Amino acid sequence: MEIKEVNSISGLVDQLNLLLADCINSGASVGFLTPVDENEVKSYWSSVESDLESGTRRVFLAYDGESVIGAVQLSLCSKPNGSHRGEVEKLMVHTDARGKGISKKLMSLMEDVATEIGLSLLVLDTRLGDVASSLYRTIGYTEAGQIPQFARSSTGELEGTVYFFKIL
Repeated sequence: MEIKEVNSISGLVDQLNLLLADCINSGASVGFLTPVDENEVKSYWSSVESDLESGTRRVFLAYDGESVIGAVQLSLCSKPNGSHRGEVEKLMVHTDARGKGISKKLMSLMEDVATEIGLSLLVLDTRLGDVASSLYRTIGYTEAGQIPQFARSSTGELEGTVYFFKIL
């Protein structure tokens, strides 16, 4: 397994589509509903590529050989008063690769890069009660609060979210 940052996802979109669809279909709270709308997913990755080109996003991938099996993104704040912070987005690991520490390795590299580029604060949110909450606590994130009925689950039900932060 290899974890690395990529500057472009243009040649990886098919694999990223499969990863995102796998996560959506397994109930992950990643902003999409089932059934997976392929055009919506393709449009999403196109916007990620645009953000990479503009320098407002960083993408980190986990590979098993040539196959993408995990990803996490770091969205950079474009506001002058927020240049010290970033938002962690879309931590995903393919269902066949879970339980092997891939999430921790993705987060570790992302945090190292965040520190290198001068960020001192990371924020993120996840579905209330999601297994990711325990991961974030384990790697040093602090719960900042909860909001009920924040987002729809992949099946369309309203669920709460938990906000976390980490001072780097």
